[in-house]
Parts: sequence; structure tokens; C-alpha cells
Amino acid sequence: MQHNVSNMILNNCKTIQRIRLIKILIIMLFFVMPLISFAQKIEGSVRYLMVHNWAKQMAAVDYLSKQATERLTYMSGNRAEYKNYSRLYLNATQTKYEDSEESVTGQNDAGYSWLKDEYTITRNFEKNTIRDVIDMLGKTYIIEDSLRAPKWKILNEMKEISGHICMNAFWNDTLKKQKVIGWFALDIPNSGGPERFIGLPGLILEVDINNGALVITADKIEQKKLTTELDLPRKIKGKKIKEATYFAILRKHFEEKRKAEEPPFWSIRY
Repeated sequence: MQHNVSNMILNNCKTIQRIRLIKILIIMLFFVMPLISFAQKIEGSVRYLMVHNWAKQMAAVDYLSKQATERLTYMSGNRAEYKNYSRLYLNATQTKYEDSEESVTGQNDAGYSWLKDEYTITRNFEKNTIRDVIDMLGKTYIIEDSLRAPKWKILNEMKEISGHICMNAFWNDTLKKQKVIGWFALDIPNSGGPERFIGLPGLILEVDINNGALVITADKIEQKKLTTELDLPRKIKGKKIKEATYFAILRKHFEEKRKAEEPPFWSIRY
């Protein structure tokens, strides 16, 4: 009798799992089928909404005392959260990412001078190259190197973002001390994404850093013919470096801020 009950429970569990799988497949087909043309002709732009939470960014700095964290959070006043747009241009083999001049409705940009900094991130997946122009710590750097992706761990959660079914992945950024969750589209076979995030099986449509300290979400996806949007930035005066040198500059900056017991993200991008 006990054996029969165990078999019944096991069979019910298997049935529930099958039903869940069928539901997932139905949802995927519902969203993916109308978007097959996008996957076949990968060309267009993605607008991302970036939401910065200052309190969570401060809380994630593990060497700040509780008093320092509370004081810095208090100093931010009613600017506990800030929003801005960025934009990614893409085709089947390339991406180009930069801050957008478009302002978020109701957002006061006064005091956010970093939005005027040079920040252009380009990836050529066919040639396996990167070319980034970044203003950082009072200098302009031009990073030219081969393409290297973070070591993501694919997870099994799914959700819809801007009409696309996405799956999540995790990456532990040991340099910046950041826990990163990326959500990639199952129907857009391009391994690019916002900021310097790349290397997943589909286009990254959302990034959550340190549990909401910074959330970057695609809120508008347009399929269109591009003209000059993917062109490399105009000739800019800056110091050409390799990506390893860029990481070394960041590492030195973090070490200096740790010794001074100051947050590192006031002078560099989060």
C-alpha cells in the first residue's frame, strides 16, 4: 500500500513538471513566433532605462562603516534614486553602446555631469575585437583589444522583458565586488548587451547589479535599418590601452578608496 502511494506521488510530481514545461513552451511560442523576423534580420536599436539606487550602492561597499553609509545616504537627500537612458545599436555582428541624450520624464539632470563624459562601447563579434572610449578619473582612455566575455553561470528562471522571453544568468565580478544577474533574450541571437556586459547566448535585455543598486532594463526595442549608428566614434584624443591596463587602473582606484574609506563610484562608472 505504501509502495503504491509513493508511486502515485512520484507520478503526480512528474505530471506537474510536464505541465509546467508545456506552459513554458506555450509562452515561448506565443512571444517568439511573432518575433522570428527580428531574429532573422538582427538590426536596430535598444533603449535601456538605467535606475541608480544610491542607498543600495553605498550599502554594497563592504568596507564603509554603518555610520559612514548612513551619513552618505543622508547627504544624497531626496536624490535617493536617479534614472537615465542609454542606447545600444546592433546588427548580426556588431554592437555600439552609449549614453542617450534623451531625458527621463520628470528627471532633473542637474548635478550629474558624468552624463557628458565620453562613453562609447563597441563590439565586433565577427572580428572578435573591442574598441571603447571611456572618460575615467580625469582622463580619456581608448581601449582596443580582443573580445573576452565574463564567466557567466546560466540559471533557469524566465521572464518577459519588452515582449521577449528571457532567461537569467549570474556573474560574480570580483574586481568591482558586484553580484550581477543578466537576463538574455532567447530569440535574439546576439551576445551583446548594455555597458560592458556581453557573452550570453542571446541579447542581454536586463542587468541587475548588487540586488537593485543599479538596474538596466530594455524598455524600447526597434527593428530598423541602420546607417551611420554603428560607425566608430570620431577621432578622439586619448590614451590607447589594453583591457588588462584598464582593469589595473580600476584595481588601483579601488585600493586607494578602500584605504581612504571612501566610496569608489563617485569618480568612476558604477
